[in-house]
Amino acid sequence: MVEFRDIERAQKNVLPFIKNSPMIRSKFLSELIAGQVFLKLENQQVTHAFKIRGVMNKLLNLSSEEKARGIVTASAGNHGQAVAYGGQKLGFSATIVLPIDTPKVKVKSIKQHGAELILFGDTYSEAEKKAKEIAVKERRLYISPYNDELIVAGHGTVGLEILKELPNVDAIVVPVGGGGLIAGISIAVKSQKPNVRVIGVQSEASPVMYESLKAGRIVPAHRHEPYTVAEGLSGGIEKGSITFTIAQKYVDEVALVREESIRQAVYLLWKNEKQMVEGSGAAGIALLLENPNAFNRQTVAVVVSGGNIDESLFKSILASEE
Repeated sequence: MVEFRDIERAQKNVLPFIKNSPMIRSKFLSELIAGQVFLKLENQQVTHAFKIRGVMNKLLNLSSEEKARGIVTASAGNHGQAVAYGGQKLGFSATIVLPIDTPKVKVKSIKQHGAELILFGDTYSEAEKKAKEIAVKERRLYISPYNDELIVAGHGTVGLEILKELPNVDAIVVPVGGGGLIAGISIAVKSQKPNVRVIGVQSEASPVMYESLKAGRIVPAHRHEPYTVAEGLSGGIEKGSITFTIAQKYVDEVALVREESIRQAVYLLWKNEKQMVEGSGAAGIALLLENPNAFNRQTVAVVVSGGNIDESLFKSILASEE
């Protein structure tokens, strides 16, 4: 299990490779809840998403034998960008398997960093299965985007930064896919301030962590809707994942939001804060839009987890919401 000291160690490891991302007060969201809302802008992180934190912590801890074998991973896009970037920085050979419908902006970034790119399957789960098959066949190291202690510890550095800048925070809202980000943040936060609520957010279109926590076991991946604007949060949780166990212990709640609320959040973040944010990154704001009274008069930090949105989708959201 990941411990607080692992996150502190990760912070020292990744410091030369990441940004301490900005945290800004959002006027329109603060007025909405009659409290104080701060946005942790991981869309301004290296590779424009939080994933670089966990990936660099993992890569920096590989053995010589693991480095020589090369890396294979599956991704909905942002993790793949981080692995490609890290591989290029540290001299690793990396193969990234993505679902066929991965946003073009994420595919382009991976190519720019020199990784081998394979588009396979209609869902993240299919891409993940393919990546694991390649790892076995070619004797390469498979790196999970979430089910890895070093990845989780690296992501926990977001929690350390939030508490340092906002020690009086009441609640932290975090987008959830496989759970690596919220697992790390919840350990970092609860180890220092157990009364701070840590709340996860998923789209109704892909509610695997929500349904798994409700059932008390990891449930199979499935989409309630054929498409989600928050593709980075879609996909399943592999059997035995540490993120599920951590969420059971440390996460106060995982909530669901509607697709239309996520789209509205993308629009409002641009209109009010001039922040370009992907659907996954806007999920936390969608929760506040749907449930402002649940956060009334509180100090809330919302993790804006990524900003890699296709230009065409971004323009269509702006046009439809105006």
